Amino acid sequence: MIAVRLLCWLAFVHATGIYLFTRGFLLSRLALANKSQEEQEQWSRFATHKRAVLLVIDALRFDFVSDHPPEPPSPNHHNILTLPQELTAAYPHHSFIFNAYADPPTTTLQRIKGLTTGSLPTFVDIGESFSGSVIQEDSLLHQLGSSGHKVAFVGDNTWLSLFPTFLDHNLSYPFDSFDVEDLHTVDSGVISHLPSIIQQKSEPWTLAIGHGLGVDHAGHRVGPDHPVMKAKLEQMNAFLSQLVRIIDDDTLLILIGDHGMDQTGNHGGDSILETSSAVWIYSRGAPLSSSSMSLPAEIIPKTAFPGERLPHRSIQQIDLVPTISLLLGLPIPFNNLGSIIPELFNRGDSSVKEALELNARQIKRYLDAYRASASGGELDGVWSDLVNAWSKVSDGPSDTRVSTLFAFSRLSLATCRSLWAQFSLTLISAGLLVMFTGLVASYALYTLLGNSGGDRKQKLEKSFLSAFKVGALGSVVSGFVYPLVRDYLDGVHAHHLILFGGALASSLTLSLTCKPRFTFDIIKSVPILILHTLCFASNSFIMWEDHIVPFLCLTSLAPSVLIGLTAPTPRLRNRILGFSTLFAVCIRLIMLSTVCREEQHPNCTVTFYASSTSSAPPVLALVLAPVMAMSIPHIIRRILAISKSDNGIALVFLPWTMTAAMLAGTTFWIFEWIHSMEWFGDVGNMWLRNGRTMVARVTVMLVIFAGLAFWSAIPVCLDIQRAERPTRTSASSSPDSDTQVTVTLLGFANAFGSPYLILWSIFLSVVWLCMQLTGQVVLGLFTVALLAYLEIVDSVRDVWGLNQAYSKGFASTVGTPSTTHPSGLDLNRLPLKREVRFSEIVPLALLATHAFYGTGHQPTIPALQWKTAFVLVSSVRFPYSQITVILNTLGPYFLAGLAAPLLALWNFPPFLPSSPSAPVSHQEDVVLSALRSCLGLTTYFNSLLLGSAVFAAGLRRHLMVWKVFAPRYMFSVLEMAALDVGVLVGIWGVWRVSRSVGRLLRGAEQLCHGGQDAYNIDTKALKERI
Repeated sequence: MIAVRLLCWLAFVHATGIYLFTRGFLLSRLALANKSQEEQEQWSRFATHKRAVLLVIDALRFDFVSDHPPEPPSPNHHNILTLPQELTAAYPHHSFIFNAYADPPTTTLQRIKGLTTGSLPTFVDIGESFSGSVIQEDSLLHQLGSSGHKVAFVGDNTWLSLFPTFLDHNLSYPFDSFDVEDLHTVDSGVISHLPSIIQQKSEPWTLAIGHGLGVDHAGHRVGPDHPVMKAKLEQMNAFLSQLVRIIDDDTLLILIGDHGMDQTGNHGGDSILETSSAVWIYSRGAPLSSSSMSLPAEIIPKTAFPGERLPHRSIQQIDLVPTISLLLGLPIPFNNLGSIIPELFNRGDSSVKEALELNARQIKRYLDAYRASASGGELDGVWSDLVNAWSKVSDGPSDTRVSTLFAFSRLSLATCRSLWAQFSLTLISAGLLVMFTGLVASYALYTLLGNSGGDRKQKLEKSFLSAFKVGALGSVVSGFVYPLVRDYLDGVHAHHLILFGGALASSLTLSLTCKPRFTFDIIKSVPILILHTLCFASNSFIMWEDHIVPFLCLTSLAPSVLIGLTAPTPRLRNRILGFSTLFAVCIRLIMLSTVCREEQHPNCTVTFYASSTSSAPPVLALVLAPVMAMSIPHIIRRILAISKSDNGIALVFLPWTMTAAMLAGTTFWIFEWIHSMEWFGDVGNMWLRNGRTMVARVTVMLVIFAGLAFWSAIPVCLDIQRAERPTRTSASSSPDSDTQVTVTLLGFANAFGSPYLILWSIFLSVVWLCMQLTGQVVLGLFTVALLAYLEIVDSVRDVWGLNQAYSKGFASTVGTPSTTHPSGLDLNRLPLKREVRFSEIVPLALLATHAFYGTGHQPTIPALQWKTAFVLVSSVRFPYSQITVILNTLGPYFLAGLAAPLLALWNFPPFLPSSPSAPVSHQEDVVLSALRSCLGLTTYFNSLLLGSAVFAAGLRRHLMVWKVFAPRYMFSVLEMAALDVGVLVGIWGVWRVSRSVGRLLRGAEQLCHGGQDAYNIDTKALKERI
């Protein structure tokens, strides 16, 4: 089918442009393979301990251990884990608390990399969070392994995937890390095994690592300000007390949080709450610091945590790498950019200066090696500053040497942090060019299909065949040309050029053969598209896009309202204005559901959750979600009843299957909320968890098999009624001499749109299951707004048809009562105008974006609702967890892509009522009209994708590029992908509906027999719309 082939090609062009741009924009940091190999006497003199216990409490934010927490303190996470502050107050030379800055992205895998290598992660590395790759660069564990030391481990199995050969298998107890609903299993394992490892003597170890996940999982499930968090911190405090009692004088105890958490308990971004992690270092034996010597203030900086009145000693989290290395007598990993923590080397002699010198030389070796590598050109602009800083270290006076050494280390860190992503302008430009030509080709196809001529299918097939041939030729030529230009294209590989040549050549061919045209309808719709795209040029507009989109959405409806005010009949006027009001009310109600970005505070209030520090649903959502679940199927049926198309599959699916599926989806999340409240203990929670998982699985089975399978078999909503009546030719004729068979078709006016809406409702039920309770309420409002908009579009087209008919003088003088309007207009002769206008597509695109924000999302990593990964499974399992998270995040865009054909199908009869004897006319154009609608929607979102890419590339050195512009581009990519999948599924649905309706109508024609048999097509629904 030409429509499917065309959409697949368009998806290929989108993917090619995205791939090329992303490879140029988000390249990984160069990790040098060098290993530190200094002589032992250089670093062993700093050793104070023979062993170290590293306890990682995932997501342990600094204020959880601070002795001066923010005002007012929370009773659930402040002054609960008190052992560090108590020992620091009692033994100030043995115990130290630090506020450690964790480099974003603040996800566990990236932070483990930083904590072991001392290097910086890249933004694109976050994609490895679900499947970490082995760390090959030099690290603390590599140095331990090469020195013959053993590493024991208990807890998060992410460590095992990163260091499979350095963790001693006899001393390792890994646990699954992604079951965020399990608050206790991993922590219980750490509490059970780590003390026994510390106390046993048969297997000597040098580093024992324990990584608990309970605090992190509690944050994800209920937020930090919840009694569950208090209980978890109390458990960790008791466990720390146990460790302090059992370690010996030669063992160093280190407590760290790999990252923090925001107010709702999530993390992944770069807000101050997410990057502020706790560090506590304790020595039971020898003191770590001496009071006989004060340190310069510039090497022991302090910062104040938000809400705290007193500043506290702050470090970079990667400073732990050189510090632990030297305290254990190990070489500092080669790629390290952290600085030693001076207090821990302040021993009344020159230890601080010597440790800083050793640290600075290691960083200088790393910079020299990086400068000599293939990526060394990145340092060209800053190399002179680094050389000057090193000259001050070498030639400066001895009394300032400590400060200059520390300044050089921090300058090196700041320099590399600014260069943590490499840019390939060649690939960026290639990606942008493919995106642009793909956009032009998509619009050219849209305008070609707007031609109402009967040969548009032939033109489309001819253009696509030419584009396919030229694209294949372009790929082949690019492959042959690559060896000739390889030396001039730094970072470009053969497959890059082959993809570029094929996508560019085919897009240009389609653009030239289809010859895009600009009509008045396009021109009047462009301002909104331009304004939406220009939002991506400003970080402030991106931050507040959730407030801009509803304004644009309501503005896009203004032309329809103006048409409604001038409608030629009162009924059309009331329909347009009434449904427009309903649409506007839904938009405003969706705005009430908000999840705030960090930058929006304090001008934003979280309403999607119960509070800004909780991930529980608000009480209103608990009440409204079940009501919405029961109402939506009824509302859909009422809309279908307008055109008498609530027959066929609609009679079974809407009141029974869909209602049951949506209620089950709501029940799942109510059970999840009850589970999070911990009301029924461990046994009750187990039953709740297993019960809701079973509910979710049964729901999917119900929708997929009882819904989709049944729809695939009978995708029609028509009701055929056959009646016989006698035909009298004369007064003396016998009453039963002749009969006439009349076949009445109910639902004829919406023969294509109604069954397709049932298909859309099936997928709505699946997305509904993946939405949290507030998201379900918003999704219900999204559905009502969509239905209202379909009726608006249909009524506006009726107005156009009436006005055109009046202007051409189609007043009926011979029309029958069943087809003549009271105004004298013959309904049989109304023009059938069904080509979708671009102005009709814009509100649908904006509605999808508005629903994305309303369902609790933002284009930021912390806004991802990770708990939806456990809808179908109890722990992370491929691909079920990924699918449910994707449906939760991108569901509105997928549903919008799936809804695009409805703009062409809604209230579109298979043939004109005046020609009942004709076969199904217009049926062959149904798929092409739906394809045009899909192309219009993809053109809109392709424009947004191109705009976000252009501004992200142009502002790649902007301060907010990784915080705002790059995430918005990445979410634009995801939106485009969800839309492409939606329209592909939609075109299949249109093809299936058109075939089934055609077969049904041909079967109805066969029911008629005799010369006077006839159809009696129900025109009441047609007339009532007018």
